[in-house]
Amino acid sequence: MIVGILGAGAIGRAMARHFVNAGCGAILSNSRGPETLADAVADLGGAARGVRAGTAAEAASADIVVISVLWQHLECVLSGLPAWDGRIVIDATNAIINPGFQIVDLGKRFSSEVVADLVPGARLVKAGNTFAAATLALEPAVHGGRRAFFLCGDDKEARKTIAGLLDQAGFAVIDLGTLARGAALMQFPGGALPGLDLVKF
Repeated sequence: MIVGILGAGAIGRAMARHFVNAGCGAILSNSRGPETLADAVADLGGAARGVRAGTAAEAASADIVVISVLWQHLECVLSGLPAWDGRIVIDATNAIINPGFQIVDLGKRFSSEVVADLVPGARLVKAGNTFAAATLALEPAVHGGRRAFFLCGDDKEARKTIAGLLDQAGFAVIDLGTLARGAALMQFPGGALPGLDLVKF
C-alpha cells in the first residue's frame, strides 16, 4: 500500500514516517518540487523502504492520501488533481492561516466539511490534526503505553483501514465515529482533543 503526502512539512513527514513504519510505501510532495525533498526521502529510508519524492498529482494518485498543507493553500493544491474515485483521503489540516496563527471563520461548519467538498468522491478520514507537529513526530510507544491517536469519518471501512495501519505503527487508535460525532471534538480551535498528548496503558 502506498501513502501519498500532499505537503511534506513537519506534519506530513511525521505522518509519512508512521505509515512507513506500518509497512507502507510513501510518495512525498510539496509546492517546491520533488528535487527539494531528497533529504526528507533519505531520512525516511529512501527507496529501500519504498519512499520517494513526486509531484502533487503523483502523491494524490496513491492508495491513501494525506493532506497536510497550510489552510490558505488548500484549495490551490487540491484543484486539478486526479479524480479521487473512492480512495481514502486523510485530512490532517486545521483552519489556521500561518504565519500569524489567524483563525479562519468557517461559520458553523467544521474544517473537515470544507475539505470534503474539495475532494469529491474520496472517503475522508480526519486524523493527525490534534497533535502539535513535534508530538506527532515522537514514537508511539511511551512510558510502557501507546500514544492515543484519534480519528473520525463517515466511511466505516476507511476508518478501519487507517486505524489498522496506525495500530501497526504502534498507536492506540481511538475511533470517534462519524464526522458529525468526531469533528466537534477534533476541531481546532474549539474541540476538546487538539493539543492533548494522551497515553493508553
